[in-house]
Amino acid sequence: MRRVVITGIGIVAPNGLGRVSFTEAIAEGRSGVGPIESFDATGLPVRIAGEVKNFDVMPYLGEHKKNAKTMSRAVNFAVGAAGLAVEDAGLESDRLDPARFGVCMGTGITPMSLGELAAPVLSGVSNDGALDWKQFSIAQAESMFPLWLLKHLPNMAAAHLSILHQAMGPNNTIVTACAAGTQAVGEAFRLISRGDADVMLAGGCDSRLDPLLIVAYQAMNALSRSTRTPTEVSRPFDGERDGFVLGEGAAVLVLESLQHARRRRAKLFAEVVGYGSSFDAYGITRPEPTGKGAALSIKAALKEAKSNPSDIDYINAHGTSTRLNDIMETNAVKQVFGHRSKTIPISSQKSMVGHLIGASGALEAAATAITLDRGVIPPTINQATPDPNCDLDYVPNTARETQVRVALSNSFGFGGQNASLVMARV
Repeated sequence: MRRVVITGIGIVAPNGLGRVSFTEAIAEGRSGVGPIESFDATGLPVRIAGEVKNFDVMPYLGEHKKNAKTMSRAVNFAVGAAGLAVEDAGLESDRLDPARFGVCMGTGITPMSLGELAAPVLSGVSNDGALDWKQFSIAQAESMFPLWLLKHLPNMAAAHLSILHQAMGPNNTIVTACAAGTQAVGEAFRLISRGDADVMLAGGCDSRLDPLLIVAYQAMNALSRSTRTPTEVSRPFDGERDGFVLGEGAAVLVLESLQHARRRRAKLFAEVVGYGSSFDAYGITRPEPTGKGAALSIKAALKEAKSNPSDIDYINAHGTSTRLNDIMETNAVKQVFGHRSKTIPISSQKSMVGHLIGASGALEAAATAITLDRGVIPPTINQATPDPNCDLDYVPNTARETQVRVALSNSFGFGGQNASLVMARV
């Protein structure tokens, strides 16, 4: 099995564009949560989010600018993050074997714009209020962009990245809710490790800042309805947390075999040494409360990494800011790490960017690699009120400078999907 390293990091996040900007933001505890500006959120039950502002995909499209018409907002972010990652890694596509260069992306729902659907729906409503499908289809054909459907296929992020970067090797799309980004990095790691590829673009992208989806999440009582200042609403592990804040964005990592990276003298941010996944088999919306499903994922990653619980110096938490998830994650850490649980620094970037759903694990994997490289653990901001059920060291409010040799990054998604990565300092 070949060693796998991270040589490039591309970020499109609510609090930073590019590795350097994002690194500064998380070290400073700077939040990207604020009022929604991409559409009029007046009247919605939730009007704040971790929104990416002023992003233009065009500079990243090269000679494929016409393809922008077939890209959703999430794919735009993926294209930008991949372009930044390739630049960060110093990759030159014409020097790579395209058959040994692949893509693995995590993502989720691509919302169908209510604005685009409104015209054909209204045109198809008969006098008695029923939907006339014949009239609807005629109106749809007249008003919709012919390739509209392509914006909503989950594999489009991986497809566009492969076209843009001439990656003809393995190409996978992972759609496992909040665990998708972590699993995409883990599966790419496995592909390189077993010799199926030399280089992979791996990560996640998502954007659910859409009126219908905000209402849907609120119907599940998943989103915070706090009236605090927006930057103070996402508060993982805090005693006054009341739900998560939706975020959006993308993170893409360049993964390479160590031999390939050394041959081209690439900078090495971190080594991926283990990946584990599991399933709660408990409930669709509620995590298994004792954390035993999540603990299985952590243990599997540690086993592949040939690491003991005593080796872990830092845990990048899923940390959603919901009542149930944060307690479950705390319980899982206690199961695996026992008496060491209270001495291991744990932090959640969701306190600063919100929950990027399918992209969250990839962004957190990127943050973990940055922590290993720089020796600065980002904080969990908005820690003010203790929760007796969340009693670990969550690196409250202020970053911590310390050398991290081995780190763990966790993601736990709706349905019971769990995924964990172990990374090491190179």
